[in-house]
Amino acid sequence: MTYTEGNANGKHYWLTPADLMAEIQAEFDIDFDPCPYPKPDDFDGLEAEWGASNYVNPPFGMFGEKSRKAGPTAWARKAIAEHRKGKRVVYVYPVDRWILEMLEAGATVRNLGGVKWVAIEDGEPGPGASRPIAMFILEGDKNVEK
Repeated sequence: MTYTEGNANGKHYWLTPADLMAEIQAEFDIDFDPCPYPKPDDFDGLEAEWGASNYVNPPFGMFGEKSRKAGPTAWARKAIAEHRKGKRVVYVYPVDRWILEMLEAGATVRNLGGVKWVAIEDGEPGPGASRPIAMFILEGDKNVEK
């Protein structure tokens, strides 16, 4: 289940389409959903022990209960922690189309962290971007069209 901030039609919760979920289930044999619908009372997917093969369709944005807000980073960190225990995690989240196009073209990705870009006016470093910077590398000799 995905929770998004309200939109013009007043809808907030979105489920994975049944046909897509059937494909995912067939391929990955999902046995646990830390973002279930309906959510049982007092259930917290970020605190629960996950199954052997997990499908994670987390809230798209910040969402929380009991005065705790959690966004995609909290869900990604939990997914990584569960993966490190030897579990499979199928994590879905929206990304910009160009990122998928770069990956499909064979790009490798490096995390550059918090780059402090340099101002052209005085050569001084700025405050940096509000998010980490990724570097996408497309090697020139791998997929040459002939």
